[in-house]
Amino acid sequence: MRVVIAQCAARYTGRLNASLPLATRAIMVKADGSVLLHSDGGSYKPLNWMSPPCTLRSALPDAEASSRGVTAVWVVQHDKTDDRLEIELYEVFSDSEHALGVDPGLIKDGVEAHLQVLLAEQITLLGAGHTLVRREFPTAIGPVDIMARDSGGASVAVEIKRRGDIDGVEQLTRYLELLNRDPLLAPVAGVFAAQEIKPQARVLAEDRGIRCVILNYEEMKGEDDAEKRLF
Repeated sequence: MRVVIAQCAARYTGRLNASLPLATRAIMVKADGSVLLHSDGGSYKPLNWMSPPCTLRSALPDAEASSRGVTAVWVVQHDKTDDRLEIELYEVFSDSEHALGVDPGLIKDGVEAHLQVLLAEQITLLGAGHTLVRREFPTAIGPVDIMARDSGGASVAVEIKRRGDIDGVEQLTRYLELLNRDPLLAPVAGVFAAQEIKPQARVLAEDRGIRCVILNYEEMKGEDDAEKRLF
């Protein structure tokens, strides 16, 4: 990766036209060919960029640009479209290159799949006497995350989310409508389980008779402590 800190201005033409006035920015040229311009704000999102496949060409400025203080011009041309990013460099403060190597990718902790496994192993978090029927219980419109039975033997369908919103409640509602048509399962109660449940989602769930359960991922991970086991 090449990182250049410089005073620069930029102009993008093609599917849209946009420009960046003169300012100090970080320009990143990645190994995949992409070129991104970043400011010191705006979080992770670049101000402008060119995605690969593209070609970067550096040229000397013409007389007019040179009179404005431009020392170099980068032209980034997309290989398959007319999109073009032109960057005028004025003063370069830093120019460095680093070989980052192959990245293994982001490993997410606490995703819904992890929560599903942990809740299946700790099914009594739903209440004393609950037992697991199976994970990914099949229905005609998709699998229910967990099917369980309560202490009285009644069916319980559980939808699991990291952050529970109204869409998740609607999804569970559709499952419950279908499952309750099966005389071998009905009546089926619903549980909406998440690490965080938005207030609107909780109101909707409770209005439909769906119970809400907050999952503490850290506690669920630490429940099986090897140092506390006898064997």
